[in-house]
Amino acid sequence: MPALVELRPVVRNDVKRLAEWLEDAEVADAWFGRYTYGDAAHLGYEPKDMVNANDDQWDEVFHDPHHEPHRDIFSIYTLSGEHIGEGQLSIDEALGDAQISVLIGQKTLWHHGYGTSSVIAMLEHIFEHLGLHRAWVDVPEYNTSARAMFEHIGFQHEGTLRQSRPHDGARHNSVIMGMLVNEYAAAFPDGVQSHVTSWDAPIV
Repeated sequence: MPALVELRPVVRNDVKRLAEWLEDAEVADAWFGRYTYGDAAHLGYEPKDMVNANDDQWDEVFHDPHHEPHRDIFSIYTLSGEHIGEGQLSIDEALGDAQISVLIGQKTLWHHGYGTSSVIAMLEHIFEHLGLHRAWVDVPEYNTSARAMFEHIGFQHEGTLRQSRPHDGARHNSVIMGMLVNEYAAAFPDGVQSHVTSWDAPIV
């Protein structure tokens, strides 16, 4: 049976679990890596700070359409209702593209297809719900599993950022991989099985 998922709006308990997952060095390295000073990196917001954020602070992070870059943030759930990760889109409306980031924080579910299903759900959201033209990812060269996953989905290598990622006391290249709307349509002519279930008003 496919490892299907639903991408839902983030709630406070999700953020608390995410903060706990990022205390694991292996999980942090699989997400946005680490800042040069060693702390686990997280873009868009600081999970520990958001656990007790007031409503205005919460809405500014998760529901502000004017934030630049515009960021759609989702919690990843299995169809049985277990929260297992987070997906983010950093959207450039002017260019018509979105950068995908995905984390399966529940390590026991790594390499079971949940990351793949999450990315495919976000591709549907990017191309069919938001009407954008290109999706792309920035993958550090040491994360060979992630690169293989995106290649399997159909992403194409577009370029290399030299020594862009600090990791284990050294600097490593990362690769830019992308998919265009016509490539998505060719790869998934019958649609997809995992979906974003709710989002703020569409851009287009």
